[in-house]
Amino acid sequence: MILLNNTEPKESLVENQSWPWWPLLPLYPYGRKRTTFKEIVPGQVWSFEQLQGLYYVAVPVRLTVLKVSGGLILVNPLPPTYELKSALIDLEKLYGPILSIVLPTASGLEHKIFMPALARAFPNAELWVCPGQWSFPIPLPLSWLGFPASRTKTLGIDGLPHEDSCEWIPLGPIDIGLGRFQEFSCFHKKTGSLLVTDALVGIESDPPALFDLDPTPLLFHARENGSEPLDDSPELRKKGWARLVLFASFLRPAELSIPSLKEVFKNAFKPGLRNPRAHFGIYPFAWQKGWDKSARELIGNKRPLVQIAPVLERLVFPRAKSSLIVWLEKLIAIRGIRRLISAHFTAPISFSSDDLRRLKRNIDRREWAPVEGNWKFLGFLDTSLLKGGVVPKDPLKEFKD
Repeated sequence: MILLNNTEPKESLVENQSWPWWPLLPLYPYGRKRTTFKEIVPGQVWSFEQLQGLYYVAVPVRLTVLKVSGGLILVNPLPPTYELKSALIDLEKLYGPILSIVLPTASGLEHKIFMPALARAFPNAELWVCPGQWSFPIPLPLSWLGFPASRTKTLGIDGLPHEDSCEWIPLGPIDIGLGRFQEFSCFHKKTGSLLVTDALVGIESDPPALFDLDPTPLLFHARENGSEPLDDSPELRKKGWARLVLFASFLRPAELSIPSLKEVFKNAFKPGLRNPRAHFGIYPFAWQKGWDKSARELIGNKRPLVQIAPVLERLVFPRAKSSLIVWLEKLIAIRGIRRLISAHFTAPISFSSDDLRRLKRNIDRREWAPVEGNWKFLGFLDTSLLKGGVVPKDPLKEFKD
């Protein structure tokens, strides 16, 4: 994986990575979006990655480019910085025009919000969106959200794009109260690549190469308190990555406690930490013994561990396991799967129908959507939303009629 335009002067590089619309979705790293590029299958599949997160809890988010008959398609939009747009134009020169841009999820704001800007960057591309798009707090039509009506189509309703090159497999819809959860997976027939958005992730123990550009999030969370400097070493990077995985998976893991304000500010503003990068020494977390064991349950040892993201299992699928199983069975029936490319965490991952079967068996046998241990906070959120009538007791009923 390489950094785009990494031979340019620093001033030009910062300008090319600038994203002035970051206040629309104020996620780290805010106004500067560094991008890495990877050729996954020579001449056929490529990926671009950027970091997104809150309070240094950042994970990679990925745009995947596929070669299809006559040109290219983009799956899961990213902010089209000058750096990213230039790299995509370079691919167009070699492999043909960008024919389609696909938003395969109904609920993933971190993908949806960048679709209009990417559409403007490539005005000749056809746009395809997952059915059931929604906005909050006011439901607005897609045209009001910046989607050009003249070239926006809906997956499954207006057909499916590039069916000679791709097979599209729907998951859902599932009623989540404010809107729906639904996504379309894409199987690229020529390369055996299975693209998913949020439903499956693979996590490995080594931090993604994207952090080599700026390891601050890893070093920030590798500390025990705010008075420690942001020291750098391979061991600290892996430690910080493991904690980021726990944060992203459970929001508030069981082994994480919040110290008192007195304790937080006692450790803050120490010499060497009086700068925004260290958040001035403010570190409102305290990790208890056993956190590393919890992390190992999510992280693969010799290869990435493919799983249903816990936050989705507990907040989206707790009463919709059957919908997930149906989707997995559809994927198992596909012949020729060789790799998994998720929009988050590790990709590509060597993957096959046998791996899908093992995943399904594991889901069938284990307790689904637990409420104890690391799952306690997610369970509390789900129960609160259920009691408040925000999410339905039967999230599939609306879509059975």
